[in-house]
Amino acid sequence: MCQQQLVQLHENIDQFNELGVEMYIVSADGPAQQKELYTAIHERYGFSLPFLSDPDLTLIEKMDMENNDIAYRGYGLLDGNGKVVFSTINDHWGEELDKTLGEVQKELNKLKK
Repeated sequence: MCQQQLVQLHENIDQFNELGVEMYIVSADGPAQQKELYTAIHERYGFSLPFLSDPDLTLIEKMDMENNDIAYRGYGLLDGNGKVVFSTINDHWGEELDKTLGEVQKELNKLKK
């Protein structure tokens, strides 16, 4: 899991909150590894998004983000029924925040039609 991406996400959380979606951090890391990172983020920002451990890559595979036995970095969107709306592999989504937000907003707009 890329800590730099998580820093970007948490430092810009207000922009993501404006989208009105539930967000989770999903990784193949086990709960112990995630708890360490969750704690560090919480101590730094006073909050952290919830982490979801997917060591069997079930959700990661469903999102088409599997890279052998690990996950690609990126983001995606599920609808209210758990159907994958889209997913994007992007190592730099945190540094390309405007692009990331724009793509998510575009896909949300499609769901509202």
